[in-house]
Amino acid sequence: MLLQWIKAIHIIFVIAWMAGMLMLPRLMVYRLESEPGGETDLKMQKAINSLRKIILTPSMIIVWFLGLYMIWINRSFILGEPWLYLKLAMVTGISAMHGVFIGMNRKIGTDKAPKPKTLRMLNEVPFLMAIVAVIAVVVEPF
Repeated sequence: MLLQWIKAIHIIFVIAWMAGMLMLPRLMVYRLESEPGGETDLKMQKAINSLRKIILTPSMIIVWFLGLYMIWINRSFILGEPWLYLKLAMVTGISAMHGVFIGMNRKIGTDKAPKPKTLRMLNEVPFLMAIVAVIAVVVEPF
């Protein structure tokens, strides 16, 4: 029964993390398209910081902790499963995009700020990785 609770909590925090990952680039676009130092810019920066500190980073940490814990307690039969490594690669990629987005946000307001079009395109990457991860776990294609 404990494992089912761990899985449920893991999935809840995956949902929270992915929701934040889909929101973050959009908030950054709104910030980029606003007047620097203006009301919208300041509101978007506050929203981005809150999203990162309250939802994104804590959710990512909990997802990794619980995911690795589930691997550990099931290691005798799960470590040989190829789908697990595909899922781990996708979660690593989503984690990397998390860092990329935060780094891009820090550049807003400088001459190295990302272009809104770039953010709109990159916004799809974590979602596509999540799709592959879910298919790997549920379908176990290999």
